[in-house]
Amino acid sequence: MRHDIDLGGVLISPFVAYALGTLAILMMLRFVFVRIRFSRYVANPPLAEAGLYLCILALLIVFL
Repeated sequence: MRHDIDLGGVLISPFVAYALGTLAILMMLRFVFVRIRFSRYVANPPLAEAGLYLCILALLIVFL
């Protein structure tokens, strides 16, 4: 488990770092989604991306 991040005397939870890392990964995946036309395969693309965000976040928390 990571320790708190000290940013100018303000302690920031490691969850924030995981959330930002997940956002960066999802932004890279969006380019892939556009190339394969991801919206054709799901009924609600924003909901599918939100679910994918949560899955990636959970994997980062478990494995890092």
